Amino acid sequence: MQLQDLLYSQGFGTRRVCAGLVQQGHVEIGGETVTDATAEVQDEGLRFRVDGAEWQYHRLAYVMLHKPAGTECSQKPSTYPSIYTLLPGPLRQRPQKGAVQGVQAVGRLDQDTTGLLLLTDDGQFIHRMNSPRHHVPKVYEVTVKHPLDQRQVDRLLEGVVLDDDPKPVRAAACEMVGEHHLRLTLTEGKYHQVKRMLAAVSNRVEGLHRSRIGGLALPADLLPGQWRWLTAEDLTALRG
Repeated sequence: MQLQDLLYSQGFGTRRVCAGLVQQGHVEIGGETVTDATAEVQDEGLRFRVDGAEWQYHRLAYVMLHKPAGTECSQKPSTYPSIYTLLPGPLRQRPQKGAVQGVQAVGRLDQDTTGLLLLTDDGQFIHRMNSPRHHVPKVYEVTVKHPLDQRQVDRLLEGVVLDDDPKPVRAAACEMVGEHHLRLTLTEGKYHQVKRMLAAVSNRVEGLHRSRIGGLALPADLLPGQWRWLTAEDLTALRG
């Protein structure tokens, strides 16, 4: 692949912009500045620098973000800053693949919800992770207003009726971690589901944090607002 095409595929701008980056000495490979935009490079596994920042070639982008509170999972937020402002430009500007332009959030978290959020430009991956047919478990750490009891846990496991659906919604797993701390596992994603489920058992959500998706846990060293690439092991854990 020509270097200018590789940079374009990674979201560094139009092919003309990418050619200019190379010709003006902004790109390094193996510690050496490359100024020939048409130079042929081996894409798979290639590490390179653009303006001193290190990148690795990824045919498809899979990343995790520790979503902080006070952010919206929207390209056009209404009230709070967008989670996309936490990502570098190339991730947001990757060329369109099917219906996906740049990386997109795999599902959404409310503005006041924190924790593990996945983003990708792989449309099939988004569909698989969001599809209720695949029952991908998502684990939430829930802080509640009123003290918990076993009766509330039992009701969440048995199923509660939400106001927009007569069919009961059940937790896949539910554990009292503390008097005001509940660990709740869901395999579907209805609007404000955790908050509405807790309201159905006469409690109220005061804090909500997603700690795990499938077999992938949010790393303890990934701080709020930080992101990183998913590894092959991460993807295996997600796909089960």
